[in-house]
Amino acid sequence: MSGVARRTVVAAAGSAGLAAALAACGGGTDDKNTPSEAAEGTGGATLARTGDIPVGGGKIIAGKGLVITQPKAGEFKAFSSKCTHAGCAVTSVKDGVIVCPCHQSHFDMSDGSVKSGPAPAPLPPEPIQVVGDEISFG
Repeated sequence: MSGVARRTVVAAAGSAGLAAALAACGGGTDDKNTPSEAAEGTGGATLARTGDIPVGGGKIIAGKGLVITQPKAGEFKAFSSKCTHAGCAVTSVKDGVIVCPCHQSHFDMSDGSVKSGPAPAPLPPEPIQVVGDEISFG
């Protein structure tokens, strides 16, 4: 087999493998060709119960990379728990702020905005929904 033919065979095999991998990963639809919950990462799993989130406070959902707050009674917000300064995980919500322990950045619990740095940007909001007393990805 010549060098050119061998390269052609290897390239074709690699392309076929890549196409198969992309097809396997790209599914994400149900029988009606609509995005499935699993593809969107929602899964409908309960993240917390409303009673777990104190009014004027919050809860870190470490396994999901979220912090859920309740700025006012019945108003729930969620943000990424990854600090925008150095990527550390925030660890507490107190006195109306979400606190990053690494360099003491503080974020407003109602909108994720920076109250004190060195964080350069707000915590990104995350979509949630409240149904009954369950909070899940929205």
